[in-house]
Amino acid sequence: MIGSYRSRLGYVADALIFLRLRLNRSAEWVANWRHAYQAAIMTTTSDTIAPQTYAEVRLPTQDLRGDIGFFTKTLGMRMDMIYPADDPTVAVFSGHGLSVRLDAGFASCAGHLLIRTDDVDGFSDGARALTSPGGTSVAIEALHEPIVMPETVHSFVVRRLKDQAPWVIGRAGMHYRDLIPDRLGGSIIASHIRIPDGGPVPDMVHYHTVGFQLIFCYRGWVDLVYEDQGEPFRLHAGNCVIQPPEIRHRVLFASDNIEVIEIGVPAEHVTTIDHEMELPNGPANPDRVFQGQRFVHHKANEATWKPFRIPHLTSRDTTIATHTDNVAGVHVVQAGEGDEEWSTHSADILFTFVMEGSMTLEGEGRKPYPLEAGDAFVIPPDMKTRYADISADLELLEVSLPAVFDTIVRK
Repeated sequence: MIGSYRSRLGYVADALIFLRLRLNRSAEWVANWRHAYQAAIMTTTSDTIAPQTYAEVRLPTQDLRGDIGFFTKTLGMRMDMIYPADDPTVAVFSGHGLSVRLDAGFASCAGHLLIRTDDVDGFSDGARALTSPGGTSVAIEALHEPIVMPETVHSFVVRRLKDQAPWVIGRAGMHYRDLIPDRLGGSIIASHIRIPDGGPVPDMVHYHTVGFQLIFCYRGWVDLVYEDQGEPFRLHAGNCVIQPPEIRHRVLFASDNIEVIEIGVPAEHVTTIDHEMELPNGPANPDRVFQGQRFVHHKANEATWKPFRIPHLTSRDTTIATHTDNVAGVHVVQAGEGDEEWSTHSADILFTFVMEGSMTLEGEGRKPYPLEAGDAFVIPPDMKTRYADISADLELLEVSLPAVFDTIVRK
């Protein structure tokens, strides 16, 4: 199903749209690409590929967490999909010849059937909503919805650990803390994730339908395995990986009090469980390209430190910019030498997490924000800011979209 030519064609087009959205936010340009995408899909006809369709019974739920256990353990069904990861509201199960979609946002007393097909226009003469004579409602939706990249809603965001933002329990029992509450209009999600008790992680082989995804190990370590990347490996504190779109992977084992920073673009994306693939899946193929991106395992002890874009700081490049064709850049930043100066940037999204030490974030027309480990901030483009009162042990994680942008130092 995932491997169909039409599905892959759609995801390649989505990846190109995503890249150009980040490098050129022209509405006309994006509209032209979307038109080209639709035209490409229409040229792949059912004369050569049979339409793919499956049905789900859609049910409301008032306790999705409890229902996950009920449908898997009591009813013996398997979970196929769940989202969003940090606070799930939708889960899909299959078994006994039936697919069931539990949706916390769905409120209906009538029976409801969801038909998902890659031939929406050809199914039932193109109708998107039907009602049976007996009152059952039927919705027809695309088999694979394209990645939708919302226009970034720029804002200045400061999220401090001492403000006691709530931790919520998400996928596989992991604890999530939201680092960008407004998510910049849905364009990005940044999560501080922790697993309090070490040991085996109750995870399954799965993948994410995303444009970009980063996992940075902040504290402790975690054992991971990825499609076409060989044997399982240990991700240590200070190291990171990017998970290219739809790469299958699994979390195996974690140390006590493991903490990671996870970045996902866009904010809402689907996690799909792959019940067929076993990992590791054979000899490594590190050069494989997943929708324009290559897997990266950045190791701090192999990195080179260079001057940062802000003169009084230094950084190590994770090479993520190169491996994503400049969709995103990731730097680990430390204190350097020189005067603390004001600067502006032109990035669409510029997110920073304070990993160690302390600093003061000064923004033109804003009150100064003293920051310490566990704090995070987002600086919108063209806003004049300064990193001041930097401690000698300061260490920052900076993520930008796109990877290449201008920084102007202002006296």
